[in-house]
Amino acid sequence: MAHLIEVAFRGNRKEFFSWDGETPPPLKVGVIVEADRGEDFGRVHSTGELAAVRCNGCAHGCGSEPPARKALRLATPAEVLSDRALDEENERARRQAMERVKAHDLVMKLTDAEWQWDRRKLTFFFTAEKRVDFRTLVRDLAALFKTRIELKQIGVRDEAKRLGGVGRCGREYCSSSWLPDLRPVNLGVAKDQRLSLNPQQISGACGRLMCCLRYEHEFYVQSRRKFPKEGKILATSRGEEKVLSCDIFNERVTLRTADGDTRVLGLLELREEVERHDAVAMLDPGVTAEMPIMLDASQASMLDTAEYEVVALRDANLPPRVEAAIAVTEAEEDTDADADADENTDSDGDGGSGSVEGVTKRKRRRGRRGGRRLRAAEERRKAETDGEEAV
Repeated sequence: MAHLIEVAFRGNRKEFFSWDGETPPPLKVGVIVEADRGEDFGRVHSTGELAAVRCNGCAHGCGSEPPARKALRLATPAEVLSDRALDEENERARRQAMERVKAHDLVMKLTDAEWQWDRRKLTFFFTAEKRVDFRTLVRDLAALFKTRIELKQIGVRDEAKRLGGVGRCGREYCSSSWLPDLRPVNLGVAKDQRLSLNPQQISGACGRLMCCLRYEHEFYVQSRRKFPKEGKILATSRGEEKVLSCDIFNERVTLRTADGDTRVLGLLELREEVERHDAVAMLDPGVTAEMPIMLDASQASMLDTAEYEVVALRDANLPPRVEAAIAVTEAEEDTDADADADENTDSDGDGGSGSVEGVTKRKRRRGRRGGRRLRAAEERRKAETDGEEAV
């Protein structure tokens, strides 16, 4: 069974190959692999499950299909020395090609040159702002080096990946050290993290936005979903307040009232205030924090009506829930006499005032009283409305 291995070449170039041996080769060992019209030298970068995961997720991976090329054998010490000698030849070839580029007056920058291990192909990498017609240059280079010439145009980020270097963090470029793919980075990533939009502060050595801006971007996106959007108007205990800013690290929100007063609240405190206000306005959209609280009969039976008195109704039509509560109250009027009798019995019998049954019955009576108050308030509102129409 063939093993999947990932081989690294010069310029942080990596490809996947199949290995026909019984066990995969060890990491960082030199191997000779199949190449374009010949053989090439590389070092094992990953094997086994890690190679399979990278093959499915990397841009240079082959997915679920087996690789098209094979790793032939382990490199001998002589072959390793032959590969090391190519470093000087690559630099010499790049300088000679730069002279030919200047002679042809081409607007392009030769970044790197790479000889194939068997010297059957020479690849030049260059950057340019526009497309370049280099057909004449290729013929001159082929006559100069007596081999097959290939020119590849790359971007500035790929140039930094091939050449390597040290970033402002003091470490080697992520793209040239461990980053498997160069994912696109746009200005929206910096905006989501509230970073300075000064290009000099958020750009890397290549002149583009730094790759590390994407590392924490998902964290910022997930964290901000728990906070209200900046500029949104919230209904709190102080009325309507505008969200000025959100501190996702300390979980605090800065609010400003219509009068211009600002305050800072914790995220949990803000949620409690908003939920409390929504609970008040749930019965009637017109109810606000300053208006009296209305409870229907079912809610009055669950809550202590001594604390939640129904004192008024709004001028608009009653919500359906309140109308249903009044209907229920009318149906329960016939049972009030029985409830009073139960009260006298509970005060003398086993279901006394301290028993669970007695507490339940008292809550039911309070619910009936709340229903009667709702009906009386509705009658007063209708009387006032009829009086206004008569006038």
